[in-house]
Amino acid sequence: MSMVQQSKPRVIKNYEKLDKAIKEQIKIVYPYGFSEYLITFTNKDGKLVSALPFETDEKYYLVKMTEYEAEQIIDEDDDFDSSGQLKDEVKEDYEDKYADLDYLSGQLQDDEEN
Repeated sequence: MSMVQQSKPRVIKNYEKLDKAIKEQIKIVYPYGFSEYLITFTNKDGKLVSALPFETDEKYYLVKMTEYEAEQIIDEDDDFDSSGQLKDEVKEDYEDKYADLDYLSGQLQDDEEN
């Protein structure tokens, strides 16, 4: 195996346009909402864009959203409770569903420590 890290293709996409499976995986990685985890970058047009980073084995996603949009997504999503946390039963379902995805385990927030 070569020591040279192959860079993954960067995919910049709106949340609404993501596959359902990717959305579910993002929820597992960010069970307390998205807004605190947004990063900013300059796009090809030189505009500053905020996005949620999410990595799979094949791709590095930058999910475009403003802080306001990040909060709206959580508010409107039935998978999250009124305080903006992923519901326990939903989290367990998704964790079981994607248990075989190694790339997720490396990104999970450690709930046990909180």
